[in-house]
Amino acid sequence: MRAPRRRTPGRTLGEPITISGSSADWSRVRADLDRHGAALVCAQEDDWRPDRAGAPRLRALLGHDWERYQELTQPQARARFAASRVLLKCAAAAALGVPPHSLELGYGLTGRPGLRGYDGLHISLSHTDGLLLAGLATDGPIGVDAERGDRPLYGAGLCRQMCTPHEVERIEALPPAERNPAVLRVWTLKEAYSKAVGLGLRLGFTEFGFSPDRAPTDLLLPDGTPGTVGAWAFHTLTFEDTYTIGVAIGDDGFGRTTDLAAATALDPRIVDAVLAAAAEEERAAAAR
Repeated sequence: MRAPRRRTPGRTLGEPITISGSSADWSRVRADLDRHGAALVCAQEDDWRPDRAGAPRLRALLGHDWERYQELTQPQARARFAASRVLLKCAAAAALGVPPHSLELGYGLTGRPGLRGYDGLHISLSHTDGLLLAGLATDGPIGVDAERGDRPLYGAGLCRQMCTPHEVERIEALPPAERNPAVLRVWTLKEAYSKAVGLGLRLGFTEFGFSPDRAPTDLLLPDGTPGTVGAWAFHTLTFEDTYTIGVAIGDDGFGRTTDLAAATALDPRIVDAVLAAAAEEERAAAAR
């Protein structure tokens, strides 16, 4: 059920939950969703290899993604695809209280993942250099992105190609050692927000920005003025002193989903469609 609660700026977010395998303790996922309305799950790809479980089990876990998995010819890409999808399903299953193989992932036109039949739990996925990151939220859409903290993004004009004039000005005012970390924070936030709104790289990164020299509180227009004013919450985190993580969480206006049980999280449109199909089948049987 939906609780009549609106998002407030600066809302807290728990630290990423490290998961080493499907048999790990998933209880904190639900606890973080209850407390913060969002949860982050991280895993190292080398510790998470569902492709080694055998084809029948992996096929059951991947569901409709099995065909996409088989089409991949590069072994590392296959392993990453399987690991990321199964991690995301296991995290969602822990929140919903259902077996992972009972969930199916769907994808929008830009590739944004969603859970077929569940409208109360929003999901996002990212991976970089062996790290897998899954984001879940109950208040509205979520986008996550992760990058290695030592990835060089500042310099050679790249900053101006992906930053607003306001961001460039603030970044250039920072001490030299702080500029690349600032660009990384901005980049992961932009990636996260573009994933959350479902536009991906189609959203021009020079058309919106963030405060590169302090904690993000709002999306900013190119001139640095506030653009969303509390409709979104943004976070940047450091994971294992190696990765920079950006998170964007929207407020869909319906309040937080406090009951994630499968029976109450089912999309009512799907329930109505199933009931209508069953009624039509009964009418056809009676006519015969």
